Amino acid sequence: MTCSKKCLDIPVWRRYTLTIEEAAGYYHIGEGKLRMLIDEHPNEDFYVMNGNRALIKREKFERYLDQATAV
Repeated sequence: MTCSKKCLDIPVWRRYTLTIEEAAGYYHIGEGKLRMLIDEHPNEDFYVMNGNRALIKREKFERYLDQATAV
């Protein structure tokens, strides 16, 4: 039995990682700002690199935002 793509779609708020584009829409932070945060915080654990693609770890990024006073 196969499952169509529609049944494999996971809501953004349930995903472990988000693409830069998805995170920008979800958090209302620009793609450029997200890329800059990754560049400025290379030792933070709120992202993971998949090749040359950065993926945002949703829950860890939310904890980072909770502690940040400005983005």
